[in-house]
Formats: sequence, C-alpha cells, structure tokens
Amino acid sequence: MTRALLVVDDDPDVLEILQLCLSGLNVTTAVGGAAAIELFRTGGLDGLLLDVDMPGTDGRAVLLAVRAERPDLPVVFLTANTDDRLAAELRRLGAREVLHKPFDPRRISTDVAGAFGWAA
Repeated sequence: MTRALLVVDDDPDVLEILQLCLSGLNVTTAVGGAAAIELFRTGGLDGLLLDVDMPGTDGRAVLLAVRAERPDLPVVFLTANTDDRLAAELRRLGAREVLHKPFDPRRISTDVAGAFGWAA
C-alpha cells in the first residue's frame, strides 16, 4: 500500500527535493500553510510533513486546523529550528515527531518513514 503524504514548505526547492527523495510515497506538495489546509480538506491523506516557520499561515496554525478536523492524522514537522523547547511544544500540540533541516537526501525517506511509523 502506497501512503499518501502532504508535504508543506514555503520553499519550492525544498518541496521538489523532498518529492524526489520520497519517491516511495504518494507525495502531494503545498507551498505554504493556507494551501496545505485546502489540500488537507480534500481528504485521502495518511500523513502530513510540515515546516514550522512559513509566512502567513505557519505550521502551528496548520497543525491546529488539522487537529480540529482530523485528530488521528499523523503530523511530522521538518524544520531548521533545533530548539528543544519548540520540539516539545509541537509534540504537545499533537505532532508525532520533529525532524531537522538540513536533511540528508539519502536518508530522508527512511527518517520520514520512521517518524510516521511506516516501513521504509
């Protein structure tokens, strides 16, 4: 079974790299939080890989919107912010895991699968 993953970042280059690296998944991308919420509402997702710091609707706001409508959807953050307090806050809000940028393109697929609890 191929998992459907929504990947959200404000940098289209990061999204392109992730889409290539996560080729074993059915990846849909969204540039920014507002687009992510719209795509999330179309349904059919198994997980959400989400940046934290984005202009406009940030990752926290997306997570809260998702949790209000689908509390069971696994959400993993991918962020350049390495502050442990931020990671703890995101987990309190319902994130399953927090991964960090820059990521290793050779390992990101395994890291993402592990964070979601999916076999790589």
